[in-house]
This record gives sequence, C-alpha cells and structure tokens, in this order.
Amino acid sequence: MGFEPSPRAQQLIAQVEEFIRTEIEPVEAEVHAAQRQAEDPWQPHPMIAELQAKARKKGLWNLFLPQAAELGYGEGLGNLDYAPIAELTGRSFLAPGIFNCSAPDTGNMEVLVKYGSAEQQREWLEPLLDGRIRSAFCMTEPDVASSDATNMAATAVVEGDDVVVNGRKWWSTGVGHPDCKILIFMGLTDPDAHRYARHTMVLVPRDTPGVTVERMLSAMGRYDEPHGHGEVSFVDVRVPVANIIAGPGRAFEIAQGRLGPGRVHHCMRLIGLAERALELAIRRGTSRTAFGKPLVNLGGNRERIAEARIAISSARLLVLQTAHLLDTAGLAGALSEVSQIKVAVPRMAQDVVDFAIQLHGGGGLSDDHPLAGFWTAARALRLADGPDEVHRGVIAKLELAKYSQEQ
Repeated sequence: MGFEPSPRAQQLIAQVEEFIRTEIEPVEAEVHAAQRQAEDPWQPHPMIAELQAKARKKGLWNLFLPQAAELGYGEGLGNLDYAPIAELTGRSFLAPGIFNCSAPDTGNMEVLVKYGSAEQQREWLEPLLDGRIRSAFCMTEPDVASSDATNMAATAVVEGDDVVVNGRKWWSTGVGHPDCKILIFMGLTDPDAHRYARHTMVLVPRDTPGVTVERMLSAMGRYDEPHGHGEVSFVDVRVPVANIIAGPGRAFEIAQGRLGPGRVHHCMRLIGLAERALELAIRRGTSRTAFGKPLVNLGGNRERIAEARIAISSARLLVLQTAHLLDTAGLAGALSEVSQIKVAVPRMAQDVVDFAIQLHGGGGLSDDHPLAGFWTAARALRLADGPDEVHRGVIAKLELAKYSQEQ
C-alpha cells in the first residue's frame, strides 16, 4: 500500500518546508523569548501576523480543510495529503498558527463545515477561515471524570427561543488569546435520553454575559501564551436556540466527527516534533565530548538513536494508514486505527524527547532549547482527546468483536 501524496500536495509540502526553514525557524527562539518577557504575554508577538500574511500570500493557508477551497479561504487537503504538512508544522510551536492550521480552531472549523447552519457558517466559520478570530472548545469539566464524557454535568437547557447554559469547564484551549471570540460548549440537555443523546453543542460568543474566564491553567508549569488553557464558568448564559449546532442531543455524534481527523493532525505534528528532537539529539551528541568520546559513543546512545528512528518511522506509517482509511472509509472504517495512533504516537514522542533531553544535560530542562516544551506537549497528548486508557479500551473492544462468534 502506497501513501504517496498527490502532485499538488507534493508542491505544497515543498513550499511549507521551505517557509518553515527560511521564515519561521530563524525567528522562532526570538519570538518565544519576547513572548515570555513581555509585559502582557497574552498579546501575540507582532511577527506572528507578519508571518501569517506572508504564508497566506503564498497560498499556504487552511491547508487542513478540503472545503476551505470551495469557500474561497485556502486550498485544503484530504487527511493523507495533509499528513506530511502536519508533520512539518510539528517541528515548530509557531508553524501551525502561521498557516491557520492550529487546534482547536481546526476542529471547530470542521464542526461548523460538517454540522453548522448557513448562518453559523457565515457568522463564525468565515472569520475563522479568514484568521480574523480564534475559538475555544469547552468540554472537559473539573468536577467529574471527563474521560467518560457522559459524566458531564454542565447544562444546556432549551427555554423557549433561548438556550440557557450553566456549568464550569476547564482545559479550554485557546481561550486566553485576545482574538478568541467564540466558544463551542457541550452540555447536558435531556438527562432521560439515551446516554449518547443527552448532550448538545452550543455556540457561545466569548463576550456573552455570564461567561467568565476564572483562571488560566499551567501545563507542567507552562501557560502556552498567547493561547493558553482556561477554566471558564458559565452562569445563566443565554444564547438563541439558533446557536445549537446540528440539533439538541447530537453532541456525541459531532464530537466523534470532529476528533477523527483532529487526532491525525495531532499525531502527525508529534511525529514532526519527534523528528526535530532526534535531530537536536544527534547534533548535540556528535558535537559534545565527555570522557574522551563524543556523547553518541557513550552509554548505549547509538542504540537509542537506532530505536528512536525505528519508533518514529513505525509511528508515521501507522498514522498514514489511519489517514488513508479516514479518506477512503470514513471514521467508521478507522475507529481502531484512530485510537491506536493516539496511544502509540504520544508515547513514542515522549520517549524520543526524553532521550534528547538526556543528551542535552541540564540545558535540556531549560528554555534554551525547545525540548522541555516538546516533552510537555507529548505528555499532554496522552490525556487530550481522550486518555490512553480509553483508547486502549476501544481497540480491545473492536479486536475482541472479531472473535465474538467463536465464544
């Protein structure tokens, strides 16, 4: 089975690679340092907007979404064609946003394309595709075990022409950005319905009365400015019934449609992250000497390099297979594979980055190198979009079903 990108995708891959190498990587350390030291770190560095304008001028915009081209906002690709681009952007924390291909906006745009009404698309999808606004996804809750999404206690109750939203959400990524204007909120609507038909997704403008960002959360000591992860309270928030996405009780259906491609994006970005970590490890290991030998020749480091290469290449093939299945068979034909990559790839990336940190010594723990941030990103992905244990359960259930008639 071949996973060769289409001719047009190959052109875009080459353009993205060149843009990251010539435009983003030379200024990345400077932008991150300035962001950390800024009086208000939640204001994006002005160079971000400059790079976005350059990328858009070159046609490197909304590359993840096939429908973007139809709407006049870029040239989106299918999952298999986009996967190598996602890998390239994973080498840099800045790159996904420069190409308007960063989470959670990508997933939220997919929701609006697949499930949004014409009015919702006009009001929120088009500004997101245009890069004028950003968004957040409010699903996880601090007071319940959110790994089982049916536990969600926040409510979205229909009252006449309004939906009344109440509850508290956290790890709402992107809510710290000053351009975050719209939140997708998932809440309980009908507690007596089937457990997967009780919840509803609602579009809540960020400035609606009753919406409060209570605090920004640190992840392993990092706040990920200017995007961040917020704890958000919703107190008697009223929005029109027209803000319900697709219809009451359809939140789980929407969530599954949203998370399939998004997991491919996350995993391919992690592969790019792991590739850069391995590259940094090798450069460090061949340029530093200890006990009279290059670091690569000490303590089994050559074997670790070999194992890292095997792990990265294996993970890439698994994700490409998943992307191919999503394109050809849809989410129903790739359920196991989507869960497989969510378990395998973050674990692989975490191991590779850990090895790179070890070769960098104390410097690997600091912000002089991107490795501490890389490790945190890989570790966080073992929880985001469903913890490892949930995905292993899905894989095992589907595997055991193959043998159900024999039992």
